[in-house]
Order: sequence, then C-alpha cells, then structure tokens
Amino acid sequence: MSFADPWVLLLLLAVPVIGWRLARPGKAGSAVAAYPDLRLLAQRRRSPRPWLARQLPWVRLPALTLLIIACARPQIPAGVREIGGAGIDIMLVLDISGSMQAEDFRPKNRFTVAREVLREFISNAGANRLGLVVFSGKAFTQSPLAADHQIVSQLLERVHLGMLEDGTAIGMAIATAAHRLEASQARSKVIILLTDGVNNRGEIDPPTAAEAAAALGVKIYTIGVGKEGGAPVPVPGSAFGPRYLTDPRTGQVLMTKLDEGMLKKIAQITNGKYFRATDAQALRQIYDQIDKMEKSEFTAKRERRYNELFGPYAAWGLGLLLLQTILGATWLRKAP
Repeated sequence: MSFADPWVLLLLLAVPVIGWRLARPGKAGSAVAAYPDLRLLAQRRRSPRPWLARQLPWVRLPALTLLIIACARPQIPAGVREIGGAGIDIMLVLDISGSMQAEDFRPKNRFTVAREVLREFISNAGANRLGLVVFSGKAFTQSPLAADHQIVSQLLERVHLGMLEDGTAIGMAIATAAHRLEASQARSKVIILLTDGVNNRGEIDPPTAAEAAAALGVKIYTIGVGKEGGAPVPVPGSAFGPRYLTDPRTGQVLMTKLDEGMLKKIAQITNGKYFRATDAQALRQIYDQIDKMEKSEFTAKRERRYNELFGPYAAWGLGLLLLQTILGATWLRKAP
C-alpha cells in the first residue's frame, strides 16, 4: 500500500499527545462544575457499565488515526494499462474493385477473406488509432482515424463490392489515406494498402502519391493478393452455373492482373515493405507480421493504475466517532 499525500501522516504524531492528555489525572474531559447542585447527584442514575463509560473517550484515538490515514489517500496497485498517446496511426486501405470477386481464396472470394483478416487486425490493434479507406474507380474514406476500434469494425462491415464505380484507383487511395494522416502527431504513421489489380483510374499516379506520403512521414506497406497467373472473375447472379468475365473481342476468359513492380516501388519510396498473399493463411500472416514490425519499433506509454482506499478508512473513522457520540448520550451517559 502507498499514499498519494504521505505528508498528511505527520498528523499522526498528535495522536500520542492526545492519548497522554486523556491519561493524565484531572485531565480535560473530567468536567468540574463551579457551583454544583447536590440534588442532581442524588437524582442521577449510575451507569450500568461505569468502567466502559470511563474508557469511552479513548475511542477518539483510533477514530482520529483512521481519519488521518484516509486524508493521506491510501492506494493499492490495480495494474498497468497502455494509453494511446504514443500509439501508431494506421490507415487501412482496401481494394473493393470487381476483381476482388475472384475465388482463388476458396471457399471464399478475395474480398470476403480480406475483410475477415482486417476485422481480426482491428480487434488486436491495442492503443493504435485506425482509419479505413476503400477504393475501386474512386477512393472513399469509410472511417477517419479513431481510437474506438468497435466503430471502425462496424464501418468495415458496411463495406461491400459495388458500392463505388468499378476500376482501380490506387494513386487516389494512397492520396486519400495520406491526407487523413497529415495532421497526425503520432510517432509512426502507416498505410497498409491491399489490392489485386493495376492502377487504371484516378488523377494521381501511385508513385507520385507515394512520394507525397513519404514527405508527410508516412510509411506504406503494400499487399498484393491473388495466385500467380491471376484468376477468373465470376459474373454474379448467374443461374446456369459459374460464368466468368470475358474479353468481348476474343471471347476469352479475363484473368486478374497484379502490378507487383508498382507495389514494390510504392513501398520502397516510403521505406515500407511489399508482401504477396496467395491464400487466406498467408494474408493473415502478413498482417500479423506488419503488426509485430510496428510494435517492435513503437510502444505505447504505460500508466500505473491505483485503487483509492480513502472511503473505507474515512467510513470506519467517522463510524467510531458516531458510535462514541451515541453511546455517550445513551447507554454510557454520565452525570457531570
């Protein structure tokens, strides 16, 4: 146990002095009447507990001791918690273009697996603030930076394929996420970009957006998803078995394409790292690895918490004083 205001305990030195005064013969507390009326003595009822009545003033000593201890604010440790002042600000950037319907992450498609992995990442984010940007032909901030991870997770659940016009605007997605991190005061500012395509939309090309992010002190981890050689993209709503997108000129099934060179360049410009995920397990391991990499460099501040014990000590002290007052006025009452 420790005390928030230990100097108050110096008042305990007065307790022995008060006890000494109570023990002195003819001490204050033995009331003396200047002009006693002897008829009162004849009428008084003797206390049924004369010895207890004489000891009653001593109750003040433990009561005073408890009140002094309460004023010194006794505390006991209640553990240590991390506070978000020194955490990391992370913008999660998710591709929701049509190619994310590819089912090479069976039994689910790329988008469904990516959303599940992001949900797990959000739930284990600790003291970090998180935000979410989704993109296809355009980029959209689904959630600004927030310390409340439950809200970010709820907003992630509202993301679905087709909510934006199709395409792959990687440069615009990076620029949107970097803008959200521009005013951040965190020690580390990170973008985790997941995509399975090639930049084909938007007014900003990815390398230019990456250079702007690097100028703001933002590090970008890029994740390319999909098996080597690509995968066909199913046409939703087909009633006659699986159908896939085809080239209208040749009739051949279209395969997804991933621009790994561009993603590696984005990571290199911002001092980040590129990863390739060819299945669901690999994608989970990538997010775990990124989480450990950042935690190894940046740790949140730790704050020791205490439970205050003022209440119990004050209650016992006041209770003893109240008990002395009640007994002195009733069962242990003495005549002057």
